[in-house]
Amino acid sequence: MKVVLQRSKQSKVTIDGKINGKIDHNYIALVSFTNGDSIEIIDKMIKKIINLRVFTDENDKMNLALADVNGSVLVISNFTLCADCKKGKRPSFFGAAAPELADALYERFLDDCRARGFEPRHGEFGADMQVESCNDGPVTIPLDTDDWM
Repeated sequence: MKVVLQRSKQSKVTIDGKINGKIDHNYIALVSFTNGDSIEIIDKMIKKIINLRVFTDENDKMNLALADVNGSVLVISNFTLCADCKKGKRPSFFGAAAPELADALYERFLDDCRARGFEPRHGEFGADMQVESCNDGPVTIPLDTDDWM
């Protein structure tokens, strides 16, 4: 599982001209599932996301986690995070989970966020989405469960 996490001042996702999800000040999470991903990996990723201390405290130190700032998350499915560009000019997406599995894992990811008290705003799996984000800091953190296993 791969996630690009961005601290954001404001973000929104639009599908077919309609705003599907919008947040002010917190995280946008671009999420991709790879071959072999499971529910256990989702649990580890969500714990990592909600416990990362990347919000600033009163001393301007990145010392606060999502719960400390009463945070919210805009979750966007993004299979292109699995792009392999080692050969040639066209990326390969061989490592991305099959769409049926990825869709089920994406929905589970959203459900698990809700279960932990973070109601995610989100896009729609497989949709053509327009994502607007104002990166805060900028703070952009790539997360890959392959690095933890």
